Formats: sequence, structure tokens, C-alpha cells
Amino acid sequence: LSMLLCNPESGGAAAPARYVLGVDVGSTAVKCHVYDRVAAVRGSSCRKVESLYPRPGWVELDPEVLWSQFIGVIKEAVQAAGLHMRQVAGLGISTQRATFITWHKKTGKPFHNFISWQDLRSAELVNSWNRSLLLKVIHVIFTMLHFLTGNDRYLAPSFLTFSTHQTSMKLSWVFKNIPEVTAKKNNCCFGTVDTWLLYRLTKGSVYATDYSNASSTGIFEPFTKCWNPTLSNLLSIPMSVYPPVKDTSFNFGSTDSEIFGVSVPIMSLVADQQSAMFGECCFHPGDVKLTMGTGGFWNINTGGNLYASKRDLYPLIGWKIGDEVVYITEGCMSDIGNAIKWAQDINLFTNVDETAEMARSIADSQGVCFVPGFQVSANDPCLCASFMGLKPTTSRNHLVRAILESVAFRNKQLYDTIVKKVHIPLQTVRADGGVSNNSFVMQMTSDLINKKIEKPANTDMSSLGAAFLAGLASGLWTDKEQLKKLRRIEAVFEPQKDLEEYRPAMDTWMQAVKRSLH
Repeated sequence: LSMLLCNPESGGAAAPARYVLGVDVGSTAVKCHVYDRVAAVRGSSCRKVESLYPRPGWVELDPEVLWSQFIGVIKEAVQAAGLHMRQVAGLGISTQRATFITWHKKTGKPFHNFISWQDLRSAELVNSWNRSLLLKVIHVIFTMLHFLTGNDRYLAPSFLTFSTHQTSMKLSWVFKNIPEVTAKKNNCCFGTVDTWLLYRLTKGSVYATDYSNASSTGIFEPFTKCWNPTLSNLLSIPMSVYPPVKDTSFNFGSTDSEIFGVSVPIMSLVADQQSAMFGECCFHPGDVKLTMGTGGFWNINTGGNLYASKRDLYPLIGWKIGDEVVYITEGCMSDIGNAIKWAQDINLFTNVDETAEMARSIADSQGVCFVPGFQVSANDPCLCASFMGLKPTTSRNHLVRAILESVAFRNKQLYDTIVKKVHIPLQTVRADGGVSNNSFVMQMTSDLINKKIEKPANTDMSSLGAAFLAGLASGLWTDKEQLKKLRRIEAVFEPQKDLEEYRPAMDTWMQAVKRSLH
């Protein structure tokens, strides 16, 4: 019987579709998990993402390699689960944000590789715009509009500055520097990773993105929920290149049957941080999600209110499901997981699991501070990654502790900004990402913010969030209340030390950060 269920070619009917796939296309890996009705993982697969560096500061992804990895992990995960693709009720896709590609509308041929969110090729353009008289005029106009109307939609443009992380400036660079794109601009499609995968999965029949991915590009206006014509005109980007924007949990169509042997419904597209937030069931205003992976992201559910902030935080659309639009406010920090990986690469430790115990084996870092800055800061492109306070007695343990402390101190800084800027009572913090497995970082963060932090049993929340959204659209789950009951908490960290015990070390670290600026 099981052979008949799993092999339709043998003449039997496939079992009912009772599983959903959550695929997470991140900066370092492509992962696929197969989830059942109780959100238990039945099968998994993971492949490393290989970045290309054609020139100093340029970061790209080969679209054909990424496509092969994406299809490969899906097939491997379903096989590992012992299932057939016919048993999959829906596919949910979570993707890294702001990484994009352009291609020919008729032929589907890419004009260039994916340009990563980490790419710095637009640095000269960014600096030119930020120094321009036009931008200063824009600031004055929108400052006056905000003063006269009190409408927060005018607040963000009043302090608008461009950064190399934004899709907008890199897309403008593409239109200025790739002649083929300019020549074919009327037949040019723009898409983030989710849009391009959807296009390929449906063999060009579906061209779309969702609200969470669109709002993460910096070209989509979250207040009006439309692509921004004013910004596009300023940057000489034709409005015709942008894809239609659909709900996050939505039937986007089905995969072409040649790809997996059967058509699989594509039931959600979602940006990775918003997906992780949905996976953590942060459904109510004040719910907080902390992801500590390659970088770090604090996300706060602000419900139907969109908060614009002048520094450190920015507003996004979390998800749109039917009439419900949920907004979030985000603060981010670079260099968490990759700083720890770097420390491992230079043999400060052998296994990442050792680091928490190494940090606890000493009373303090002996005044040693680590300033993360491997990736260029959006606020200061000259930020220098550094160790400070080294002494003849400094050991590996001191260096490792300094790295972990820097994560907790930066968490504290962002949390304080959130409390000050977002006037919503904050609930329990829910953490995920690989670094959330580090008990030293988790406990120290809990102490510093004086807040309970929950860690789920499965820290791949971006994959789970995409699966939850796909499961809602496909009818595997009925509502978000049902999803809450599926949450599994592995550990809870509660404050154990007073903030004042950390004050001297944090003050020293903040001095080190100041010395590393500019």
C-alpha cells in the first residue's frame, strides 16, 4: 500500500495532501523543511549559497546555480520525508531581502547576475545623492509638510538618505551602467529573489511579489502600499519594470508539472525576517521577534499603525492576508553569525558550541572589546572592525567573550531605541537564528533588557513562517489561533543580573565603538 501511495506511476492514487513545504533562501544557505499538520519536521535538506565577488565590493549570486539549489533542496527534503510531491498541499517561499535581478520580459533571459543586498557597487552613486542639493530641498519640503500636517507619511522623506544596502540605488546603477537593460527597458522585468523564483517555477506565466518583499526594497511606499513613482522618477527607473504586488498568504499559481513531476501549489511568498516573525506567532501589537543569524534583526508588531523613525528603526509591511495588513518596525545590526564564524576560521575555538562555556570560564573580558564591522555600516561606511584593549594576558577566552558581549550590547542598544521610539507596550521577546542557541548571549541579553526571552525548539523560523502562511492559504490550518497552539518552546531566559553589573563593561565597549567610527 505504501508503495502505491508514494508512487502514482504504479497505478495507485496518491495520499491526501497533508504536508506543506517551507523553503528559506538565505544569504548563506538554501533550506527546505517538510512540515506535517502539527508543524513537526518530517524531512529536511540544506545547501550552501555560494556568493560571487567579481570586483572588490561587488557581491552577486549566479541565478542558474541558485535555481538548481532551490529545486534540489525541495526534491531532497520530500524524499527524506518518504513522501511524494502529490502529498504536498502547498509551497511557501521565504527569501533574503533586497537581493534582485532584471531579465527580458519575453525571453526570460537575465541581463545580469543577482545583485546581493550586501553589494557596494552603488557607493559612489549613494555618496553623490546624499551630498546633492536636490536631496536637501526634498528634506526641507517634507519637513514642512510633516510640521503642517502632522502626518507621519511625510516624516521618512524629511530625513531620507540613501545607503548601499537599498535596492533602489543598485537598480538605478543597473539602468545607468548596463546598456542592454537601458536599451530594453520597455521589456525589462525587475524582481527580488521571490519574484524570480515564482517566474521560473511557473515557466513565466506568473509575475508577482508580495507586500513584505516589496516593502523591503526601499522603492515601495508602505503608507500608500504602492511602488513609489516620485523616487523612481528621481532615480530614472521606469515604473513599468515593477511586478504586481499580492497578498503574502495567497494562491500564486502552481509549479509547472515538468519541474517536480506534478503541479505543486505556490501558496506564499514572504521576506525572511517577516517570515520568521510569523513563524514565531508574533501576531499582536507589541510582540517582539529577535533573529540572530548572519546579521541581527529586531522586529516589533505595530498592528495597523505604521511608525516612521528618524534613526536606527524603519517601518515595513509584515504581511498582508486578505483585508488584514500588519505593519512592523525593524532595527538591524550586521555581523553576528559571520563574526562568530570568522573567529572559528582563525581557530579561536573549534566548535561553536564551546563558545558559551569559554565566555563563562572567565569573570570578564579583561577590558577587551570587539567592534563588529565586517560588513559596511549603513550609518558609517568607514566603520572599522576591531579588537581593543588587548593585553599580554589576553587569552582566546577573552577574545571569544568580547565577541559574544558585543552581540548582547548591540541588542541592548536597539532594544532601548525601540522602547523610546515605538510607543507600544512590549511583550515577551522571541528569539531565533543560529546564535540564539548560544546560552551566554541569550542570558546576557535578557539581563541587559530586563525581559524574558523565549527560544523555540526549531530555530529555522523563516522556513516555518513560510510554511504557516502556505498552510493557511491551502487550508491545512484554519487560523492563527491554531498556529499558536503548535509553538514549541525549548528554553526560556529570565533576567538574573542587574543592569548595573554590566555598566562598566558596556561603557567601555561604547567608547571602543566611538573610536572605530569614521
